[in-house]
Amino acid sequence: MANPIVHFEIPADDVKRAKHFYENIFGWRIEEWPGMNYFVVYTRDKEKGVGIDGGLLQRKHPGQPFMNYISVESIDAANQKIIAAGGVVVLPKLEIAPGMGWLSAFKDPESNIIGLHEEAKK
Repeated sequence: MANPIVHFEIPADDVKRAKHFYENIFGWRIEEWPGMNYFVVYTRDKEKGVGIDGGLLQRKHPGQPFMNYISVESIDAANQKIIAAGGVVVLPKLEIAPGMGWLSAFKDPESNIIGLHEEAKK
């Protein structure tokens, strides 16, 4: 299937509290990504072939939503289609970190905020 959901992010006011909560409730492994003030959330069951991994981060602003990221070949092309279809780009394309790719976010006509992820070309 084209354009799968490939990542999620959980914003938290208290990252330690959220980490403890999700590890204890769901058994997820959550590890800090060195130098990025970001935690990787491992939920994927590789043996069963289900799930995706995500992130846990400090909430940047009130109302910051839980975010799902859809994989796209080109954020620029996807954003053009989104605008043409009545969506609004709410976070312009930005580089995640050197060599990691880019992300962006849009609001659909139903006011849902969804992220886009473009993988860095190797």
